[in-house]
Amino acid sequence: MSNSSFITEFLLLQFADTRELQLLHFALFLGIYLAALLGNGLILTAIACDHHLHTPMYFFLLNLALLDLGSISTTVPKAMANSLHDTRAISYEGCAAQVFLFPFLMSAEYFILTVMAYDRYVAVCKPLHYGSLLGSRACAQMAAAAWGSGVLCALLHTANTFSLPLCGGNSVDQFFCEIPQILKISCSRSYLRNFWVLVIGACLASMCFVFILFSYVQIFRVVLRMPSEQGQHKAFSTCLPHLFVVSLFISTGFFAYLKPPSISSPYLNLVVTALYSVMPPTLNPFIYSMRNKELKISNTLLVAGRMTKNTTDTHVVRSHSLFIT
Repeated sequence: MSNSSFITEFLLLQFADTRELQLLHFALFLGIYLAALLGNGLILTAIACDHHLHTPMYFFLLNLALLDLGSISTTVPKAMANSLHDTRAISYEGCAAQVFLFPFLMSAEYFILTVMAYDRYVAVCKPLHYGSLLGSRACAQMAAAAWGSGVLCALLHTANTFSLPLCGGNSVDQFFCEIPQILKISCSRSYLRNFWVLVIGACLASMCFVFILFSYVQIFRVVLRMPSEQGQHKAFSTCLPHLFVVSLFISTGFFAYLKPPSISSPYLNLVVTALYSVMPPTLNPFIYSMRNKELKISNTLLVAGRMTKNTTDTHVVRSHSLFIT
């Protein structure tokens, strides 16, 4: 019976047995990764270069893009390297880094999504109080709280996971070191401790989701009172994709961490994990910004090499408005 102190590396899930399918997996993940890098990179550069985008809404969007880049860079490059070099190995230190960084970045991202819902709620439902409720200091504090909460959640899960002895081998049925898969190879019977860690995480996620849902319910109530059908359509076309991404993020994450063992299989786990770990960082740039007129103009000017202080004066609008298309 081996202990975790003797494990020097873990073996990740192999996507395919044939070399051709491994290279196909590499190409697929490479395309997804490059799309996420391009989309989030353009958002970061546009917001940093255009001083008219230095507003609360875009400040939180910048944080979201940073977290998306970090989360997808934590998992996908190693999976691509393993497929390219026909290997499954990841070092113990690399696995521990993934176990810490992935929950940290994903938890912080979820908290940022919650703050973004609050930003939209204030912008639509309490526009006269927007400046006082979402000043620069308040925005910095909320962003710091989101990042700090992510660190605390990651420390809790990482300490709980690697404090358990591992005697079930070193094979992980996932393309990165996911906590539920690490717990499967633990020989500890500390079920109560694992249960409470999961319950705490589930309660925090549920409270954030309820807050997001409440915010959008209030937004929809205001929108439905609008006399203009065009305004209603713009609002719904902006809000519904956001809710879809958050719902997908929550439902697949809950399923991955709380599903019963009886319905567990390597390929089902793979699909579910890809939905909540790979797709949101790739889709978020399109859902949250590519319909935004200000960002599209800034990105166009940026790509054309004409981003200056004066060239953006022609597209200044109320940056915190929810209904820019």
